[in-house]
Amino acid sequence: MTTQNTESTTAWNALPGVVTTYLTAHRDRDVATAIAAFTADAAVTDEGHTFAGREAIGTWLGGAGSEYTFTTEFTGATVTDATHVDVIQHLEGDFPGGVVDLHYRFTLVGDSISRLVIEP
Repeated sequence: MTTQNTESTTAWNALPGVVTTYLTAHRDRDVATAIAAFTADAAVTDEGHTFAGREAIGTWLGGAGSEYTFTTEFTGATVTDATHVDVIQHLEGDFPGGVVDLHYRFTLVGDSISRLVIEP
């Protein structure tokens, strides 16, 4: 049996609910809602550092970008299959460089996020 990966461009309102819930909570700095989107053994990699488990992810969420003021805009997403979603967010603010497009690469298990990698 062969499994096919078919990528399709996806609008914000067609993304899995857990992805939009997480991204909205992250933008709003709603740590409790953001953490609830993850599996208990989830991992997040951001700026080359990996945070494993909800407690570590919560600590990361509480501090990620808190020293900067910035706006975040959804610019597109690609769904590879039922468990992999790549969302591109455009950030502008007072952080070094001032502008960046980041990929939020989600791996889903059911209605939860098991892995998130954030990178340019």
